[in-house]
Amino acid sequence: MSKSFGASSTTDEVLEGVDLSGKRVLITGVSAGLGVETARSLAAHGAYIVGAVRDVAKAKAATQGVLADAKATGGLTLVELDLASLASVRKCADQLLAKGDTFDLVLANAGIMACPFGKTVDGFEMQFGTNHLGHFVFINRMASLMKHGSRLVNLSSAGHRYSDVDLDDPNFERTPYTEFGAYGRSKTANVLFAVEFDRRHQQHGVRATAVHPGGIRTELTRHMDEALLQQRVDEVNKQNQAAGKPPFQWKTVEQGAATTVWAAAVASADEVGGRYCEDCHVAELLTHAEENLASGGVRAYALDAKRAEALWAKSEEMVGERF
Repeated sequence: MSKSFGASSTTDEVLEGVDLSGKRVLITGVSAGLGVETARSLAAHGAYIVGAVRDVAKAKAATQGVLADAKATGGLTLVELDLASLASVRKCADQLLAKGDTFDLVLANAGIMACPFGKTVDGFEMQFGTNHLGHFVFINRMASLMKHGSRLVNLSSAGHRYSDVDLDDPNFERTPYTEFGAYGRSKTANVLFAVEFDRRHQQHGVRATAVHPGGIRTELTRHMDEALLQQRVDEVNKQNQAAGKPPFQWKTVEQGAATTVWAAAVASADEVGGRYCEDCHVAELLTHAEENLASGGVRAYALDAKRAEALWAKSEEMVGERF
């Protein structure tokens, strides 16, 4: 790579000089925050965006800036997708298949975080069902539309370090539910899905990776009590101080979306394929239990190939569909 990027890099800095004219990009969750900025920055460099969203009216209002910044070859179309409903997921995927337009990039950006216990329409624990299973079915159903040389980017999180997936009790039927424990499971699943998708599709010229955008104040934190959020920041800062590291800093949305566009359109496929990325680079594998989520790195269980294969099989069993 001729340019070096890091935690403070923005989408525009990462994409400087990159021409995406003629590229088609599918992004879930372009109604707020990272999804909107990701779509805007890619469209501004010529890409045509298909945004899959739960609330089309909300997304239409939120993406006016995407259209305003789009180059002549760029643009935006919105399609309805509720990741918490497999009927909606399958309907959206089938509509894309019927249309037949192919994609160069698929960005699984949508998600929820640390919400109270709830279930999807199909009875899955809400965070695992929405963040993982919804994307699992949607992407696998429309995977034939991914061109040779295309790439899948799953948005994970440093939150994957809260917990590994639980293949014996994915819906918390026997395990006590915690908001961040469930979030961690779903974000680990996002990485494992990318690992196995990359293994299965690499021979066809399609690669997959997972990214951590960093800590950003977006709608994702809407379920979190402000005092609890500040408590977690204080805990991180205490750990940083003990380790001689600078205090935690929130990223801007433009900085948060930078790793997504870097992994999607700038980094080489072999560099990021089957990996977990953060701050515009491939993350280091953690060799010991590290509780400080701001310090970087990826847990070994999130990249474990056998674990990824087992999650794929369990996910197929849960949704009643084989890919």
